[in-house]
Amino acid sequence: MLPILRSVAKNLPTLLLTFALSIAVWVSAVTHENPNEERLYPRAVSIEVVGKDPNLVIVSNVPSTVSVTLIAPATVWDQLLREQSPVRAVIDLSNLGPGEHQVPVQIQVSVSPVRVVSFTPTSVDLTLDTVITSLFPVQIVLRGEPAIGYQAGTPQLSETSVSVSGPSSLVDQVQEVRATLDITGASENIDRSLNLEAVDNNGDLVQNVTMTPSVVEVTLDVKQLGGYRNVVVKVVTSGQVASGYRVTNISVFPPAVTVFSNDPNLVEQLPGYVETETLDLTGLKDDLDVFLSLNLPPGVTLVGDQTVEVQVGIASIEGSITLENMKVNIVGLSEGLTAEVSPATVDVILSGPLPVLDTLKSTDINIVINLEGVDVGVYQRIPQVQINVQDVRVQSILPASLEVKITGATTPTASISSGPGQISTITPGVTPTP
Repeated sequence: MLPILRSVAKNLPTLLLTFALSIAVWVSAVTHENPNEERLYPRAVSIEVVGKDPNLVIVSNVPSTVSVTLIAPATVWDQLLREQSPVRAVIDLSNLGPGEHQVPVQIQVSVSPVRVVSFTPTSVDLTLDTVITSLFPVQIVLRGEPAIGYQAGTPQLSETSVSVSGPSSLVDQVQEVRATLDITGASENIDRSLNLEAVDNNGDLVQNVTMTPSVVEVTLDVKQLGGYRNVVVKVVTSGQVASGYRVTNISVFPPAVTVFSNDPNLVEQLPGYVETETLDLTGLKDDLDVFLSLNLPPGVTLVGDQTVEVQVGIASIEGSITLENMKVNIVGLSEGLTAEVSPATVDVILSGPLPVLDTLKSTDINIVINLEGVDVGVYQRIPQVQINVQDVRVQSILPASLEVKITGATTPTASISSGPGQISTITPGVTPTP
């Protein structure tokens, strides 16, 4: 036994050298067939955050990806490129509290054999802050003024307070949570959804905080003051345009005005409209744009501009007809309500082919105001003209807007029925007769 051990000991260096040479030859052969390659990993590696306390939040800018250079055999590179996410970049925030920290980036590769040569960045500087929640009352900010003669009440909010959550450094900047409501020119009650805004002492928005809820519903009553009233404007004309010409349109701006009296009874006694001074159309051949005063009863004044703009469209005759004093049909009025229209009749100017107009009857025209879903109150509504004859067009309705007063009634009131209007036809070279 001893001679055998002496023989092994004598030849051991030779055996080890032989084994090492064999390994070297095998590695060389394998490397030759599957050489190592150093490459930049072609996909962006997203940085994953682990171990963060849920009561903390990162408030600084943190790089979102790293670039990684790897060395691996060619066949392993094929596998790296086939798999979805074989390379990960992780920053571990375990046991870290509020404040500034430098955290190393850890590269993890799920495929082997692979060696990480380099990566950038190797560490991340970040700041952690505590997440807090504070309760703030909701402040409503009104901007603008309602229409002349109207007064806005106190806004009502669906939520009176809101929770503001986020980093303590940001929540501490919040001075007020507010909603802004623009009431410029408002003449009706307002019901609107408004976004909430968190602002600091300077009125600047505080970003990156969360508000719950983030939207509130705001309602605001807008009422007309005593002594004020909105009435429609009716243009009064006289005379006829030049032979061979016709009036295509008469428009007034604004179509309704606000009047005022120290005696509220005076404005209540108005018929719902006011007339302009008479506009003479005699001999006109071109469009006309003029400013006219209004005929107001004593003690009643006009609020704002003291004139209205009247635009008259005049064109050569294709064929036109005027239906005068056409009554209005009320449709859609709820049972138990009654409606009063002022003025009670309108004039309708129509145009179209002369043969069609020559056969047109007043029963072919229906003037309606749809009051479906409308409750008790006073409204301005634009009448709609329904024509049962083709190729006939509505050029103008006088007045263009009507006052509708809806009141309650013990028994349903029949709708206003339409009656025949007076028809005057204008044809080339023919003087229209009433």
